[in-house]
Amino acid sequence: MEIKQYELGDQVEMKKKHPCGSMQWEIIRMGADIKIKCLGCGHIVMLPRSKFNKQIKKVLTKESTVEK
Repeated sequence: MEIKQYELGDQVEMKKKHPCGSMQWEIIRMGADIKIKCLGCGHIVMLPRSKFNKQIKKVLTKESTVEK
């Protein structure tokens, strides 16, 4: 199984769609739990790290490569 590397501020794509239709999320808090924000509607969800690792599909953009 591939281990995906992600950091705070990264945009990720999840395996399942959010009810608003978006599959893209931004990581806004990391720890034992990971808090993510839907980029479609702004809804915030907190998941245990183990569940997040199972549901993540891919990392779309890295915080370090995006200019502010």
